[in-house]
Amino acid sequence: MTQNADRLRLAQWLSPAFPVGSYAYSQGLEQAITDGHVATPETLTDWITAVLTHGSARIDAILLAHARTEDDLSDLAYAYATSTERHSEMRDQGAAFGPLIAALTGKPQPPLPYALAIGHASRSLDLPTTEILGFFLHAVAAQLTSVAVRFVPMGAADGQKVLASLAPLITTLAARYATEPLTALTSATFGADLAAMHHETRPVRIYRS
Repeated sequence: MTQNADRLRLAQWLSPAFPVGSYAYSQGLEQAITDGHVATPETLTDWITAVLTHGSARIDAILLAHARTEDDLSDLAYAYATSTERHSEMRDQGAAFGPLIAALTGKPQPPLPYALAIGHASRSLDLPTTEILGFFLHAVAAQLTSVAVRFVPMGAADGQKVLASLAPLITTLAARYATEPLTALTSATFGADLAAMHHETRPVRIYRS
């Protein structure tokens, strides 16, 4: 029963309804849509797959896993921020997440980048790291899917099909990232990184990243 309750707590923390402002960020996807690189369910699937497998979601997941048992990872996390907006996203969502968790649990939370804040808070959950990472990666994929559904625009059913198709990959990656050492931190999503950098220069932006 404890695990079931903790699973629901984690689902609440990573829900779009949890007020950390996730809906306001696209991690460069807004720019990719504007440039025509993401315009179909197929290109959206490719984009999210790259982010999960080689990009920011991979880095965040590995850091989250280590944050369940380790401290003093903030500088390392920020060092992997590939743009000013990405740095702000990590900082601002973490700053929103920590006080909310403190209010819910009655336990003070240190100011941490978002992924580390989730990892630190999840120390109290009786759940395996693999499962926590699965929820986290799914939340990232859902966030990016929501951006495409609203901004391409793309049909809601198409968006849900994309998200459902990513489930096997998310399960595989969650198991892999749960055991990766910090020395495995790398990023190779040049298109997403350049899109995020370009997004910072846009005179009009719907999303904050």
